[in-house]
Amino acid sequence: MILSLRLKNIALIKMAEIDFGSGLNVLSGETGAGKTVIISAINFALGGKFDKTMIRHGESSCEAELLFKVGENSDAVGILNEFGIEIENGEILIRRKLLIDGRNDVRVNGVSTTLAMLKKLTLSLCDVYGQSEHYSLLQKSNQLKVLDKYIGERATILKDEIKAIIAEINALNKNPILNLGSEKDRLAKLDLLSYQINEIEKAELIDGEEEVLIQNRKILKNIEKIGENLQACKEILSGDNMSVDMISTACNKLNQLSEFGKEYEELNDRLYNVKAELNDISSEVENTLDNLEYDGNQLSIIEGRLDLIHNLQRKYGNTYSEIISFYENAKEEHDTIINADKVYNEITKKINELYNNLNRLYGELHNIRVDKSVEFSQKIKEELKTLGMKSANFNINIEKSNDNRILSNSGIDDIEFTFSANAGEPLSNMAKVISGGEMSRFMLAMKLLSHDSDCTYIFDEIDAGISGDVANIIAEKFSILSNKTQLITISHLAQIVSFADTSFKIQKFDDGISTTTEIIKLDRQGKVNEIVRIIGGGLNEISQKHAEQLVLNAENFKKENR
Repeated sequence: MILSLRLKNIALIKMAEIDFGSGLNVLSGETGAGKTVIISAINFALGGKFDKTMIRHGESSCEAELLFKVGENSDAVGILNEFGIEIENGEILIRRKLLIDGRNDVRVNGVSTTLAMLKKLTLSLCDVYGQSEHYSLLQKSNQLKVLDKYIGERATILKDEIKAIIAEINALNKNPILNLGSEKDRLAKLDLLSYQINEIEKAELIDGEEEVLIQNRKILKNIEKIGENLQACKEILSGDNMSVDMISTACNKLNQLSEFGKEYEELNDRLYNVKAELNDISSEVENTLDNLEYDGNQLSIIEGRLDLIHNLQRKYGNTYSEIISFYENAKEEHDTIINADKVYNEITKKINELYNNLNRLYGELHNIRVDKSVEFSQKIKEELKTLGMKSANFNINIEKSNDNRILSNSGIDDIEFTFSANAGEPLSNMAKVISGGEMSRFMLAMKLLSHDSDCTYIFDEIDAGISGDVANIIAEKFSILSNKTQLITISHLAQIVSFADTSFKIQKFDDGISTTTEIIKLDRQGKVNEIVRIIGGGLNEISQKHAEQLVLNAENFKKENR
């Protein structure tokens, strides 16, 4: 339900806030006071179209906020989860701002959203019936929902079974075997996979091999330089009067000084270690030099091996692990194709069986819809007569698709609500011929038969062209429906105002400088006074008693029907 509506700089409204109650909320006021603006503002907050000329004169923007309270199982909660928007205490705050340059700022619970997201959310929260464009019932998908809700549990069970079968079909259709193509395509794929597998296997790759080969190639290509430097190092270390001999001489000299102090002995030990290390290095250099040999054939082998590795890298991956991963996937796909025919036949057989069951369920759902649509249409017509539309006609056209491979959770019926308001007029697509006031009364009739307790219904112009007994009947039906869900309506009728659980008066003030519209919440006496204004005749004892009696009659009716 809607907890509150806050408006800023919309038309003549500078600032206003309305706290709605549960049950029936009625807004009334003199012609031109701004009642229709309230409905337009609600539509604006719900994501509907809004003309920037509605921004209050002299202001750069306008703003509307709607605060909703929903149950934890509401469709709106699932939609918010889908959008990644958090909800606390079941409250949803929608804020929409329109700038004079036409830009929109839309936020849901403080999170910026698109208009498309907003409309998807609000379709589950509120329906406005009247001159606005927020007609969910004019969408065929929602017409199906209305009929199925009227049908009840049997339609729900069938659609749940349909949904389960479709999920199973979709899961089977994702099996890669179904996308392998014709036998010719599969054989061609097998040849390619076999070649790729054999090429990688024949290469006998070793992890880290490329780095070793590159290093060995570098050594072979620089063998002369390496030899020259090793030879020079050998001569420096072990030639006559070179490093090792000189270090040996120094060791002898220090050894002769050991008797003169511990520090000489320590120096001698350290130099001796250096001598031993130099001897070891000298031997290593000499051995490396002796074993150094250029092998042109080995270089050719290394170059060939690197070319092979690089060729595999170009085809299958930049690294050893990528090539091995490609190899393993290729083997898996190869094995899958080898066994494809058997598995393919099993899967297609299962899918065909599921489609047969699915079409059987589609048929059952279609037959139930056709059968119940006759009953539903008749009841709608009966309700419309009590609402002052004695000549109204209504029918539901339902056609089942001949395509037996359609996957649709709601069935494969094409539905059309057809309507005519006057005797002698042919039935036509309801979306094309129904007026705002007719739409409001039609929706009231429909909601009396099938309603959504999580959705707020807003009726505009429902009392256009009616009075007397019909007005009283509409008021009573509003009261009955408001026992089950929140209603908000604009009304010019005393009977409807008298049944309001919460009453508001829309009033225009002119201080000689500017004109503003204000919304005043009425207490019981305020409601009586507003009824006096509506019925006319001035504020006298007779009109007061009449208004008081209307309110009393409404209160007694509500006591008996709640």
